[in-house]
Amino acid sequence: MAALAAQLGRVPRGVAGVAWRCPCGRPGVAATAPRLPGGTPFPTTYYLTCPSAVAACSRLEASGVMASMSARLAGDDDLRARYEAAHQAYRRDRADLAATLGVDDVPRSQDTAGGMPSRVKCLHALVGHALAAGPGVNPFGDEALAAIGEFWQHPCLEALEGDEP
Repeated sequence: MAALAAQLGRVPRGVAGVAWRCPCGRPGVAATAPRLPGGTPFPTTYYLTCPSAVAACSRLEASGVMASMSARLAGDDDLRARYEAAHQAYRRDRADLAATLGVDDVPRSQDTAGGMPSRVKCLHALVGHALAAGPGVNPFGDEALAAIGEFWQHPCLEALEGDEP
């Protein structure tokens, strides 16, 4: 938890576990409960925490790539079907996590992460999903990962006293 707090610069909320670790051994994606303490719905199950990955996604977002991804989504039936399948996989993961934790899932009215399934809104969420689920599950998460390259070449954190990765 100390590494996540250091990465985020705050105490993490609703963390259920680490969904993916950077090659350096530190957390890179936190699995977050569908409801934060107090019951607030939180649809971002896979929360990108690796500072190098977060910075790389932010740079990619600033380039405007989401608009072109969304335009491609509108005109490509195969891509739209794969993105919908990614959304369904994400929903299943979140529902399974909710059941494991004994909490309610996110209401349908708030059932999106990263814009899925109709648009591309947040590459951080899509990359978090792609890292946690593995290649071939989220097409835009995979594309964003390919675009940002080997972000882990830059250490996520300096060593924290007494901290285990």
